[in-house]
Amino acid sequence: MATKKRSLSCDYGEQDGRLPAHKQQRADKKRHVAALILARGGSKGIPQKNIKPLAGIPLIGWVLRAAVDSEVFDSIWVSTDHDEIEKVAKSWGAKVHRRSPEVSKDSSTSLETISEFVELNPGVDVICNIQATSPCLHPFHLKNALEMITEKGFDSVFSVVRRHQFRWQEVKKGSGEKTRPLNLDPAKRPRRQDWDGELCENGSFYFTTKNQLVQEKLLQGGKVAYFEMLPEYSVDIDVDIDWPVAEQRVLRYGYFGRATPEVVRLMFCNVSGCLTDGRISLSVSGEEMVSINARDTSGIRMLQGEDMEVVLLTSDLDPVAQSLADRLAKRTGCKVMQVGKEPLDDLKRIVEQKKLDWKDVAYMGNDKPDVECLNLAGMSAVPKDAPVVAINAAKYTCQHCGGMGAVREFAEHILLQKEKAKAQLEQHRIDRHNF
Repeated sequence: MATKKRSLSCDYGEQDGRLPAHKQQRADKKRHVAALILARGGSKGIPQKNIKPLAGIPLIGWVLRAAVDSEVFDSIWVSTDHDEIEKVAKSWGAKVHRRSPEVSKDSSTSLETISEFVELNPGVDVICNIQATSPCLHPFHLKNALEMITEKGFDSVFSVVRRHQFRWQEVKKGSGEKTRPLNLDPAKRPRRQDWDGELCENGSFYFTTKNQLVQEKLLQGGKVAYFEMLPEYSVDIDVDIDWPVAEQRVLRYGYFGRATPEVVRLMFCNVSGCLTDGRISLSVSGEEMVSINARDTSGIRMLQGEDMEVVLLTSDLDPVAQSLADRLAKRTGCKVMQVGKEPLDDLKRIVEQKKLDWKDVAYMGNDKPDVECLNLAGMSAVPKDAPVVAINAAKYTCQHCGGMGAVREFAEHILLQKEKAKAQLEQHRIDRHNF
């Protein structure tokens, strides 16, 4: 997947005798590179925006996953003043910087908050401020941008996106002034493919050295460069109306982890709490009954139609009568197997027998015994009503509850990611100046 990487460099500070930060570092000392996500609790536009689920994942989880999987940071931090945000941040592998009240006001700037972090963490040499509201950020964006500092000697690198928009001078009401074009000649309006457009900050990330922050009080200073991201990755959520649009964009262009979605070939799904709502009813005659949603069984058939094997799991802690298991198998066309209190012990043998890796497996569970499998599987999900311990382990949280369409939702998610992977391969063959 091609990402344009162009740099615009300019120097702001050698006239005073100081060398740029990249020339000051000691050759024998590896610089500590830290990622810092600012996530204040008092969002005005969307309450609790930073941890609101977007496509099944807390908003901040998207950028934390990209930062962790980039493997370029020595530490990853979330700066917050909110207890719930702290819990989510830690569950996604981040350390937490509890910011002071002085930098937690509506009027506080990002620069003030980042400066406080650097003052309290003097061992950090390079800081990457990642915006929590950029859910289509990928690891390769961060990795390639950091190389511009570590290998090409820039002091500051920030993300931009190319926009093809004609701008006009604003006119205040009653002023009597006339508007005028700012970036075009109306007599010679260029076609889109004949105009390079303009570069605009998209706010996804800002890399800078400690020297620029501490001495120059700048996020963009010294030898400056930009990193260009393609428009499909430039999603920024500011108001509620953006949420459904961003959700569709992130389902197609978001980063879902190292596993490649198209290789998922086997799915394990718990019956109780996923395919059903977890209840077993008893008739007057003593017969056990469960309710299965037709949407969920159609979701299973969709996966089977893509040559994916689906295995339904029952637990010996909550056994289903053999007659009921046989009916489930007949109704869904799936193998039904019973697992013990540690499902991984039973399932890893099946994965090995089929000569698969766990990245080739999708897993849907709903409680604490499922945590190891949820963590290992290439794609994993839990229903909306699953306990927190399972939600934190899953890569996707459904918007539907167990027995109410959650399995169908996860099936659609798996197939959408497969389509997404195909679309990404197609992008290699697209000439972006001719569409």
